[in-house]
Amino acid sequence: MKSFSISKEEVCEAYKQVKRNKGAAGVDSQSIEDFERNLDGNLYKIWNRMSSGTYFPPPVRTVAIPKDDGRSQRLLGIPTVADRVAQTVVKMRLEPLVEPHFHPDSFGYRPDKSAHDALGTARERCWRYDWVIDLDIKGFFDNLDHELVMQSVKKFTDEKWILLYIERWLKAPAQTEDGTQTPRDKGTPQGGVISPLLANIFLHLSFDTPMKERFPDVPFERYADDVIVHCKTEPQALFIRKFIEEKLAQCKLELHPEKTKIVYCKDVNRRGSYPNEKFDFLGYTFQARLVGNKQGNVFVNFTPAVSNKAKKSMNKEMRHWQVHLHSDKSLEDIAWFVNPTIRGWINYYGKFYKTALCRLFNLFNVTLTRWVMRKYKRFRCHKSRARYWLGHVAEREPDLFAHWQLLGIRPATG
Repeated sequence: MKSFSISKEEVCEAYKQVKRNKGAAGVDSQSIEDFERNLDGNLYKIWNRMSSGTYFPPPVRTVAIPKDDGRSQRLLGIPTVADRVAQTVVKMRLEPLVEPHFHPDSFGYRPDKSAHDALGTARERCWRYDWVIDLDIKGFFDNLDHELVMQSVKKFTDEKWILLYIERWLKAPAQTEDGTQTPRDKGTPQGGVISPLLANIFLHLSFDTPMKERFPDVPFERYADDVIVHCKTEPQALFIRKFIEEKLAQCKLELHPEKTKIVYCKDVNRRGSYPNEKFDFLGYTFQARLVGNKQGNVFVNFTPAVSNKAKKSMNKEMRHWQVHLHSDKSLEDIAWFVNPTIRGWINYYGKFYKTALCRLFNLFNVTLTRWVMRKYKRFRCHKSRARYWLGHVAEREPDLFAHWQLLGIRPATG
């Protein structure tokens, strides 16, 4: 008899989810492919230890990711494959218990909800509310208080094994690339399977519920710790920001003093000038833009489009490809290599105001033109002819590159 009732089927299903999500190796350097070489044995070991209460998570591999400001870094935690399976087992049990209680305006890491849902909802509310509080919780994942997290989870379950393993995961040490281990007395690693669910549970009780009780008519969109609150007036926004600041302080969290701001959603009908008239949310920048309706009329509207930070990141990735240097490859080879990434960018950042991507992809066409000039001697010193040739290819095979139909390029312009 085992101490805890966990089925082998649950562990197998958890592994399937981990495999679908892919991911890098942890501190043991074991990839998913390595794990599969003894799949039955590895899964049995996880089940046996979790069922008997003897499962202890290994240290979490920590990788530093540069932030957008170029000065600071974000620490990403990468558990081992086996630990991701174990975390998924707990997530599969805990998520159905907490989901029915979550606020409808919480969109992050939830079944049947997406970032596009949050963005679309925010766009429509910006049309109806003049003001926005753009919240930034300072170091949210790094500063979560372990005791408060455990108290939050206990409000939804009293399953001993779930509480036991969540507490062990919170305390699992971080291990840097040189092997140095650091004890963890607060925070939960970004990159862990269970971390987003713990974040949603914690913020449901520390943010969503107080907002619903105190300001039931004030809408917001929350995607994990990214939060936008809509207000009718500037005084109301100032008052609610103060309320949120005090509530988070009770949970040992604080708003970033520089990144948290109150924004005026200026459009053609909203007069005046204010210091903040745009904000970023989930890779999009919300601001006044020229848009057209179905009747062909052009007007100013407060709407989202891909942010400059996101475009800068995509441009950096395209330069990293160094496509123009691969003259040994065919155009089809290059398309096969870049299309999955470009298609993903279009699917995400092209959901709203798709034309904002055109300038970025025009720059990539310039790189393709340079590839043509290196590939074929007859175009080596004839940029305009190379562009014209590339345009003919696009006219003949408009689906060759994922971005060509978006741009609608022609032989005359390339």
